[in-house]
Amino acid sequence: MNAAKIPAACAPWVRTRLRTAPGVSVALALLVFLTAFLAAAYPRAVDAYETKALRHDIGTASPARSVLEVSTPAPSLAEPVPRREEALREEWLSRGYRALAEVLPDPVRADVPRSSFGVHTTKPVVAHEPWLPRPNGLPPQFRYAVPSALDEHSELTAGRWPATHGEVGIDSREVEAAVTQETARKLGMEPGSTIAVPTQSGEPLTVRVTGVVTPLLPESGYWSVDPLYRSPSLVPDTGSKMPVFYWAATLLLARDSGPALLATTGEPELYWRLTPDASGLTSADVPALRTSVTSLKSGPDLLKLRGLVGPTTTLSTGLDAVLDTYTSIRTAISPVVTVAAVGIGAVAAVVLLMTGGLIGARRHGELALLRSRGGSLAGIGGRLLAETAVAVLPAAALGLLLATLLIGGARWGPAAAGAGAVAALVCLVLPLRTTLRHRRPLLHGARDDVVSARPSRRRTVVELTLLVLAVGAVAALRRRGTGGSGGDPLLSAAPVLVGLIAALVLVRLYPLPLRLASRSVARLRGAVGFLSLARAGRSSASGTLPLLALLVALTTAAFGGSVLAGVAHARDDAASRAVGADARISGEGSPTPVTDGFVRQVRAVDGVREVLPVRIEYGIAPSPAGGTAADTGRAVLLGVEPGPYARLARESGLPSFSAGTLEAAPGKGAVLPAIASPSVAERLGDGPHTVRAGGADVQVRVVAVRSRTSAVDADDFLVVDRAALPESSPTTLLVTGAPDAKALRAAVADAGPGFTVRLRSQEREAFVDSPLQSGAGRIYTAAVAAGAGYALLAVLLSLLQTAPERTTLLARLRTMGLTTRQGRRLLAYEALPQALLAAVGGLVVGWATIALLAPGVDLAALALAGGGGGASRSAALRADALSLVLPALGVVLLAAAVAGVQAWWAGRSGSIKELRAGDTR
Repeated sequence: MNAAKIPAACAPWVRTRLRTAPGVSVALALLVFLTAFLAAAYPRAVDAYETKALRHDIGTASPARSVLEVSTPAPSLAEPVPRREEALREEWLSRGYRALAEVLPDPVRADVPRSSFGVHTTKPVVAHEPWLPRPNGLPPQFRYAVPSALDEHSELTAGRWPATHGEVGIDSREVEAAVTQETARKLGMEPGSTIAVPTQSGEPLTVRVTGVVTPLLPESGYWSVDPLYRSPSLVPDTGSKMPVFYWAATLLLARDSGPALLATTGEPELYWRLTPDASGLTSADVPALRTSVTSLKSGPDLLKLRGLVGPTTTLSTGLDAVLDTYTSIRTAISPVVTVAAVGIGAVAAVVLLMTGGLIGARRHGELALLRSRGGSLAGIGGRLLAETAVAVLPAAALGLLLATLLIGGARWGPAAAGAGAVAALVCLVLPLRTTLRHRRPLLHGARDDVVSARPSRRRTVVELTLLVLAVGAVAALRRRGTGGSGGDPLLSAAPVLVGLIAALVLVRLYPLPLRLASRSVARLRGAVGFLSLARAGRSSASGTLPLLALLVALTTAAFGGSVLAGVAHARDDAASRAVGADARISGEGSPTPVTDGFVRQVRAVDGVREVLPVRIEYGIAPSPAGGTAADTGRAVLLGVEPGPYARLARESGLPSFSAGTLEAAPGKGAVLPAIASPSVAERLGDGPHTVRAGGADVQVRVVAVRSRTSAVDADDFLVVDRAALPESSPTTLLVTGAPDAKALRAAVADAGPGFTVRLRSQEREAFVDSPLQSGAGRIYTAAVAAGAGYALLAVLLSLLQTAPERTTLLARLRTMGLTTRQGRRLLAYEALPQALLAAVGGLVVGWATIALLAPGVDLAALALAGGGGGASRSAALRADALSLVLPALGVVLLAAAVAGVQAWWAGRSGSIKELRAGDTR
C-alpha cells in the first residue's frame, strides 16, 4: 500500500507574495516594461535610421557616382576576326554580365532590372553632313553605342525600332540606330537621317536613323551614367583660343550591331554597368561594403573580374565616395546622440534603484523578523530574487517584443542586450540592496537627519573623485568636441557627471537654508510651519538618490531641448542667409531690372506684408578717392531704401541700425554713407572711396560695420542708399509676410522667364530630408520626453517612500486638534523644500551644463548636413526655455499635488490603524 502524500508545511513563497501584494509587483513590472522598451528601442531606432540613411544615400546618389562600371577594350588586332566579332555580340556580353553579377563579393549586389551592358565607342567621330547644326562653324561629334534592352528602357515616339538584317560583322557597311527625342530635336534628326562614319578601310559605315525614342526613366543609370545617351551637349573646343562650341551626342545602334564598330576609328569598348542593390544593406554592412568596393577597384576581386572578362578590365565607381560622405555624417552625429542615450540611461538606472529602495524600505520589518528567526541571507536573497524575477523577466521580454514590433529593419542583438541589462539590474540590485541591510542586527539609535548629519571622509573622497572626473569630461569636451570623441564614454557622460556633482553639492548646501528657516519659523505662533520644516530636516541624510535622479533627468531634458533648439535655430539661420527674407525674387544669371509695375503686382499677392526693392551689383572694386591704385578686393554693392531695410534687419534678428545711418545728403557728388562688412571696413578704413556702380563713379564712406546683411549671404559687402546711386533700378525683391507661394510664382511668371522665386520655408525644409538628421532629431525628442517623465517619476517615488510616516503623523496630530486644511498645508510645506531645491537646482544646472558644453558640441552635421549654402556653417547648443522651465515646474506641481491628495485621502480614511499601541512608526 502506497504511503499517503504528505502536504507541504507552508504555501510556496513566490505565489504567496504575489497574492498578498500584487500591486507592488504590477507597479515594478510596469516600470521595468517601460524602461526595457526604451533600452531596446534606442539601439533599434539608431540602427533603423542609419540603415535607412545608407539606403537613401546610395539610392539617391547620381548613377555616375553609384554605378559599378566594368569596362574593357575590344579585343586587339592580334586576335582572329571571328573572336573579335564574337566578343562584341550580345550573347557574349550577356554571359559576361551574369558571371560578373555572381562574382560580386558580399555585401555588394547588383540590381538586375536597373543594370545594363553593351558596347560603345570611347573616341568621338566627327560628322560632316551639311544638314547637321554647327553653332560656331564646328561640325558635331558623335559616339556610337549598342546598349542592351533599349526597348525596355524607352518608348518609341516616331519611326520604328532599329533592327539588324542578317549577321552584322566588321565588314558591314550599314546599321540602324535610334536617337532620343531631345537629340533629334536639337540636332534636326528624324527617321531616315543617315550619318557616314569613316572606317579604317576607307569605305564609310552608314548609320541610318530609324526611330526616335523617349527614355522611360531619364534619371536611371541606363541613361545617366553617360548623359550623352539621353541628350546632346554643347562642348567647348579646347584647341581654339576663342570660346567656340560644337555639339556632342550619342547614337543608339540596333542590338548585335557591336561588331560593325570594330571597323571605325571610335575605339570601341565593352561595358557592364551594375547598379548596386541597397535594399538589403544595413548600417553594419558599411565596413564590409567599403572593403568590397576597394577590392573591386584595385584588389583581389578585380583579378576575378579580369579572369572573367579580360586582362585589361577596370572597374570605376564613386560608391566609395558616397560611403565616405555617409560615414562622415554618421560619425559626426553619433556622439551627440550618445550623450542623450547616456543621460536617459543614467536617469533610468537611478529611478530603478529608487524603486528597489522603496520596496526594501516597505519590507524592512518583515525581513528583519525573518532574519531574527533564523533566516539566512542566502535564503532571503534567493526568495527575493525569485519573486522579483517572476515580475521583471516577463515585463522585460514584453518591452523587447514591443520595441521589435514597432521598430523594424534593425539588429536584434543590441536591443536584447539593452532589455537584458534592465532586467539584470533590477533582479540583482533589488535583492542585494535589501538583503545586505540585514547582515547584522539593526538597533535603534540616533537619527541620521539631513540637518545634523556630517559627511564622512569616505564620502568626501568619492565626491572629490567624481568632481575631478566631471571637470575632466567637461574640459575634454570643450577642447576636443563631440566630433573627435570617438565614442569616449567619459565625454558622452559629461552632462550626467555635471548633474551628479550638482546633486552632491546641493545635498551639502541643503541643510544651511533649512536651519536658518527653522530658526525663523520657530519664533512664529503657528505650529504648521515649524512642524513642516522640522519634518523636512528629519529626512534621511543618505537620501541622495531622489535629488540625483531629478537633477540628472532635468539636465538631460534641458540638454535635449537645447539640441533641438540649436538645430532649429541653425536651420532657420541658414535659410535666412540663403533667402534674406520670407521670399526672394531675383533674375537668373545677370541682374535683371525690376519695374514698378512688377513691384505693385507682387505687393498685391495675398499674404505679402512688405516688398523691399534692392539693387545688387557683384564684383565691385572700391578704390581711394585720389585715384591711386589700391588692391582692396572685390565686394557686393547693395542699394536699399534705408527705412524699410532697417526694419527688415530688426525683424530678421540681424544687427540693427537706424535708418538715418544710410540716408545720403542731397546734392550731386556727395559722399554716400555706407554700412560695410568687417573685412571691407578693414580694407577701406575711414576715408572716402570710389565705387563703380551702374556705369558711374560714386563716392562712399564707411560709417557703420555689420557682420551680416539680409540681401546677400556674403562676407564682403557695402550697403548704401539706393536713391543716391546713378542707376537705382532694383534687381531683387525681398518679400516679408506669409505670401501665397502659388500666387507669388504666378505673378513672377507673368513678369517674364528671367525671374525666380525662393521661399525661406522651402529652404528650411531642405535641411530635414536626410534620414540621419530626422532620426537623430526623433531620438532627442524622445530623450526630452523621457527625461521629463523620469523626473516626475522620481518625485513620485520619493514621496511614496515617506508616505506611511506622513500618514501616521497626520493621524496623531488630528488627535491634537489639527484640521484638514492645516494637514494639507503641513504636507505641502514639508515636500516644498526638496521640490524647490530640485526644481531650482535643475534649472540652474541645466542652464550651466548647456553653457559649459556648448563650445564642444557642434550640431552642424545634425542640423545642416545635406543642406544648401548654409550647410558649411556651425551650429551650437541654445538654451531652450520650455525644456528648462516646464520639467522643473512639473516637479513642484507634482510634489504639491501628491501632498494634497495624500492629505485628502488621510482625512477620509480612519486613523485606527495608524494609532495602534506599540506601533513604532
